[in-house]
Amino acid sequence: MSSIALLGGTGNVGRRLLAEILRRGHTVTVVARKPVDDLPAGASFIQADITADPADLGARLGRHDVLISSARFDTVTADHVLAVARAAGIPRLAVVGGAGSLEVAPGVRLVDTPEFPAEYKFEALPGAVFLDQLRGVSDIDWTFLSPAAFFGPGERTGRFRLGGDAFLTDAQGNSRISYEDYAVALLDEIEQPRHSRQRFSVVY
Repeated sequence: MSSIALLGGTGNVGRRLLAEILRRGHTVTVVARKPVDDLPAGASFIQADITADPADLGARLGRHDVLISSARFDTVTADHVLAVARAAGIPRLAVVGGAGSLEVAPGVRLVDTPEFPAEYKFEALPGAVFLDQLRGVSDIDWTFLSPAAFFGPGERTGRFRLGGDAFLTDAQGNSRISYEDYAVALLDEIEQPRHSRQRFSVVY
């Protein structure tokens, strides 16, 4: 059993991660900017804004085995998250990534293609920067998990494919994963690490 600190545990993905964490019997501390009245039993809570003073948040969190960041890339940077991990003495970091930085061809990112929706670039481009910054980090054992292009609520099936930096689709050309199965993939990685200091991806 691991002790997990979860940044952004009240969002769409964060709530699925929280449910999966508790389902597997891990202990968890949720960090969010606003008070939360409906956290499930077994979850601890800290109210804090990571962008205000990440080192102070890390000191308040204290030692956990793993830090998961499910925070938005347009507001929370790699520097914020790494500062929390370092101040808390947390050795492992798992980041809920985006699909925009996946490659449709060697050196060509999905976010840079003409087909990529302009309205999503405000989140996708900072997400790519976040990943690039992680790639220079050696003192924390990080993992960055990119979802498929279509990422939303669905079923927890436990059936999916894992990839690397390449953008993957199914036989019909679709790229999708549910929040629920994404959470399964990320917790699988936390329990049995196979992508140390790497980005990997998950898709049906």
